[in-house]
Amino acid sequence: MEIGHVLFMDVVGYSKLLIDQQRELQEQLGEIVRGTSCFRAAEASGRLVRLPVGDGMALVFFDSPEAPLRCAIEIHEALKKQPGIQLRMGIHSGPINQVRDVNDRTNIAGAGINIAQRVMDCADAGHILVSKRVAEDLAQSAEWQLHLQHLGECEVKHGAKVDIFNFYNGAIGNAQTPQKIREEPVAKPRRRNWWIAVAVIIVGLIALLGYLQKSRHWSATGQAGEKSIAVLPFENFSDDKANGYFADGIQDDVLTALAKIRDLRVISRTSVEKYRGSKESRNLREIAKALGVNNILEGSVRRVGDRMVMNVQLIDAVQDRHRWANKYDLTLQDSLGIDGQIASAIATALSANVTADETARVTDKPTANPRAYDLFLQAKEYEFKPDTFLQDYRTAEQLYVQAITLDPKFALAHARLAATRARIYHFYEPTEAWRKSARAEAAVALQLQPNLAEAHHATGLCYYWFDRNYPEALREFEIARALSPNDSSIPWDMGAIKRRQGKWNEALADYRRILSLDPQNANVVRDLLYVYCAMRDWPNAKATAQRLLALTPDSVNAKAQIGYVIFWEKGDTTRLKQELATVAPGKDPDGAVSSCRMDASLIDRDPATAAAILQTSPLENFSYFNAVDTPRSFFAGEIALLRGDQVTARKELEHARDIFAAAVQEAPQIPERHAFLGLTCAFLGEKQRAFNEGKRAVELRPESEDALDGPIMNAVLAMIYVRTGEAARAIELLQHLIAIPGPVDSVNYSITVNDLKLRWEWDPLRSDPRFQKLLAESKP
Repeated sequence: MEIGHVLFMDVVGYSKLLIDQQRELQEQLGEIVRGTSCFRAAEASGRLVRLPVGDGMALVFFDSPEAPLRCAIEIHEALKKQPGIQLRMGIHSGPINQVRDVNDRTNIAGAGINIAQRVMDCADAGHILVSKRVAEDLAQSAEWQLHLQHLGECEVKHGAKVDIFNFYNGAIGNAQTPQKIREEPVAKPRRRNWWIAVAVIIVGLIALLGYLQKSRHWSATGQAGEKSIAVLPFENFSDDKANGYFADGIQDDVLTALAKIRDLRVISRTSVEKYRGSKESRNLREIAKALGVNNILEGSVRRVGDRMVMNVQLIDAVQDRHRWANKYDLTLQDSLGIDGQIASAIATALSANVTADETARVTDKPTANPRAYDLFLQAKEYEFKPDTFLQDYRTAEQLYVQAITLDPKFALAHARLAATRARIYHFYEPTEAWRKSARAEAAVALQLQPNLAEAHHATGLCYYWFDRNYPEALREFEIARALSPNDSSIPWDMGAIKRRQGKWNEALADYRRILSLDPQNANVVRDLLYVYCAMRDWPNAKATAQRLLALTPDSVNAKAQIGYVIFWEKGDTTRLKQELATVAPGKDPDGAVSSCRMDASLIDRDPATAAAILQTSPLENFSYFNAVDTPRSFFAGEIALLRGDQVTARKELEHARDIFAAAVQEAPQIPERHAFLGLTCAFLGEKQRAFNEGKRAVELRPESEDALDGPIMNAVLAMIYVRTGEAARAIELLQHLIAIPGPVDSVNYSITVNDLKLRWEWDPLRSDPRFQKLLAESKP
């Protein structure tokens, strides 16, 4: 017996259909269900049982209570294209027995599936109902919490009652109260033999305790296993608090070593970061419950000169007992490889199966040079900040270079240097110099250590970001994932590729799957948010933005995103301006805060405030457009245009044009640089040059090859058409863009109904009936 998460469904009105119609409908439904990413993933992992049941079917998942709801959502979405199929669904989690029927086929018995059917019996067509138990599990996540409505108890067979909730998010589900609930009669009081009730309760408790003792997979969350572990940030007991990076680096290396063991389930660094602080204030049982693990590793590091004292202890947080502990008093030279020793000891304590290859990878010393290792740990501290800016990546890059200078055979440092340079290229400076140097470092790392997961991951990033070679990138990521199966950053990048392939729902499923294993990972939450925004799913985007803000309350990105989501949904910049006002004065290293503040003012047609923001900033370049810095003169030109000051506008925009032109010359294969040069030329009235640059951007990044950035290039082209008097071309492109996922961003070319309604750049279309019709017929 184990806990199963059951999705029970049937077709409303099935019995009234002819036999041929029933057969055809069953085939259609089966095809829809088998096509869902949740079904495919669970079936591929061997964690799914499916059963035909009368006029419907039951799916039993064994990984997560979220799985049946995600599957139900995918099915409901697909049914929009099959209006002839009226489906109702019920979800419950409970004990499941897998048995063999007379035909020697797998069958299911137990309360889990029985109650799921009872929950479904309360539904009408279109409803997705969940039991109270499932609702309580789902309510722990902001993604679901807002969309669960308590309906109360519903009487089912034999006078039994189930307490149910209705899932409805504005697009998926049925908002109406089920008829069975509306017509529920007041139950008559019944006499009970109290001793029978007591006996039943006692028997039930005995059975439950027996099950919990036998189950190896029970935990505080109902889904963690005995071999699940979170490595909390180590405490820095050094007198020199600047050595905090050293304690963090040791903790991260232990975590990374554990992540290479397939038989363990290891929470990533991003999910444990929030639990930094004195261990006296930690409630380990609550932390384990929040992270979905049984075991917690705590540690402390005291460094004095070239010596290190470290204490670590492994705690079973569910049963509140120590599993293992040790103290290490070492020189820095002797401490090299200590992460592998600790990981091996933990694997032994948890009775994990560790292969010979895994043992070799875990215990391998990355370098024999303690100074190089110290520089490596400093570099990682900069590379993996919650908000990593260009200057942080630059600092990390230089520290990795110094580490490699001391030890040229330091393969892991070469791999991290390659990944850092690839990120600088992708997010900030897409120049040939960064491209070549990143690829060279990845090649060196692979040559030095062919089975290094980080080297394959960095190589995959090069294929992905430099060449747009998605098959080769995915191949490298698959190798990396096999070498480090608990590293959530690898499937995270795989999900990002699926966005670019236009597989939006698959990307959503990937990000959700990562979060089910790594629930506090703000980076994955952020990318999940971006996908919801690209799909203009504002209810889910808002819930995810709130989750991101809760995880990283000081993050500039999180503050800006919740503000923009509400603007996109409601056309109101109030929340955006409120959130940005909470950012500490002077915290604007790359100009992102100032550019968002100016953007909000320009949306509100308040050029005076935008000018004041620009005036108070000491920066010459701002992080606004992708793949290139936005010069100060571009904002000055926009502000002048909005004020009607054509002389100043021309002077400033000509300066911005020349800067963008130099950026194009520096990296002529980067489409964004052509796009923003073209947009600046459009503001200047240089029509032909604007067309040429805008179309070149689309040629370099067509939608057919990139479903994420391709629509953005077309969005900029649409704005170029608007600003050069080509209304018909602009509206034709906007009709296409508003109907597809993708071109939604916190910049002026963003294509949402409220961007088009409120941004001044689209003003030349205001009186055009075709534009008015487009806005009227499009959903916010």
